[in-house]
Amino acid sequence: MMTTAIQVNGDAIDAHPDDTLLDLVVRLTGHALHDDGSRVDGGRLGVAVAVGGAVVPRSRWSARPLAAGDEIEIVTAVQGG
Repeated sequence: MMTTAIQVNGDAIDAHPDDTLLDLVVRLTGHALHDDGSRVDGGRLGVAVAVGGAVVPRSRWSARPLAAGDEIEIVTAVQGG
């Protein structure tokens, strides 16, 4: 099977050529998500995604295909100070 090489938080990973940002977030968080990026179980996701330094709105994750060489940052919100 063919894969696409991308960078996620500085680490090289392989993705399927037809994967989207939504697919990547599902894979990395383990949460089932709707096409709009909301969790299927109704919980809070607490994740932001940027590609090439530009934040991609959650509502666009399912429409943004992964491309070879993409540099993706996935940031998770944490409580505390």
